[in-house]
Amino acid sequence: MTTIVSGIQPSGPLHIGNYLGALRYWLKLQQDSKNRCYFFIADLHFLTQGKPASEMRENTRVIAAELLALGIDPKRSTLFVQSRVPGHADLGWILNCITPVAELTRMTQYKDKAGRQSDNINAGLLTYPVLQAADIVIYNGTAVPVGEDQVQHLELTRNIARWFNNRYGKTFAEPKPVLTPTPRVMSLTAPTQKMSKSLGEKNVIGLADEPAMILEKVKKAVTESTGKVPVTYDGKRWSLIGHSGVPRSGTIESSLPEGIIGAYNLLKLLEVFGTAAENRRFANGAISYRELKETLAAAISGHFANFRARRAALLKKPSAIEKLLAAGAKRASAVACKTVDEVRKKVGIS
Repeated sequence: MTTIVSGIQPSGPLHIGNYLGALRYWLKLQQDSKNRCYFFIADLHFLTQGKPASEMRENTRVIAAELLALGIDPKRSTLFVQSRVPGHADLGWILNCITPVAELTRMTQYKDKAGRQSDNINAGLLTYPVLQAADIVIYNGTAVPVGEDQVQHLELTRNIARWFNNRYGKTFAEPKPVLTPTPRVMSLTAPTQKMSKSLGEKNVIGLADEPAMILEKVKKAVTESTGKVPVTYDGKRWSLIGHSGVPRSGTIESSLPEGIIGAYNLLKLLEVFGTAAENRRFANGAISYRELKETLAAAISGHFANFRARRAALLKKPSAIEKLLAAGAKRASAVACKTVDEVRKKVGIS
């Protein structure tokens, strides 16, 4: 049995970057009977952003409804809110005490996050990867679905598990990454940057956005003016000519003009949400960006039509959502408590 552990912060409604980068893989992973899946809403991690309590509560409720609407099945997966399983924070503190500060200060995501919130560089930003390690090893996670930007954190998790095992005896598995082979989804209006709500709503396409809103956002996406983009389409995938690293890593070389990056981003989205026939329409000759944007907007809107309906129905039943989350936290706690009890004995505080 493979134990899968993954979480998502309640930073706002889900967008297609969340979906393509992680959530569609959650849906696949839970279908395999050989996987034991723990999926959680990472509200303790979200505390590092210093948002109001009311925003935390509302975002958590909405994210829970959206995960359920997408198809996360509480009968197949354990879905819960991180803070409702106290063992995460307990184990996080113990693991802090064996983790060298030097390992944390070299984390690239710490530097990135500190740069984005320079007026709130709190200790939680620094120790974030240690809590992340606790999130995983508390369930003896053996596999973690990650994008390439998270591999460094997972390697630290493996190191922390090894350090603990070497000092106190074999306790934790060393989880392996399950790389999600999805090209990075770029911002619509700032295509050299990853799609993120921190850049503003106009930069992201929300899964719950209505068709008119999706079209409005896609129409404003940055592209170049000629319609001539150095791309090829092989019937399944778009690739940039002369930039072989793009399909593998999802990154785009900074030497490319912003307009080409933006146009390529739209084509990669159509690759996922559109049909082969819709993609082939743009494979020969100059691209009509008006037609591309309208086709893409319709494809994304159609893909999430059922999701929008299920989401709306779930949000009308907050007590049902709470009941499911409570049941998930109870199941998660049963496993987490055993791990924390064992760790407490091994380190001498129980």
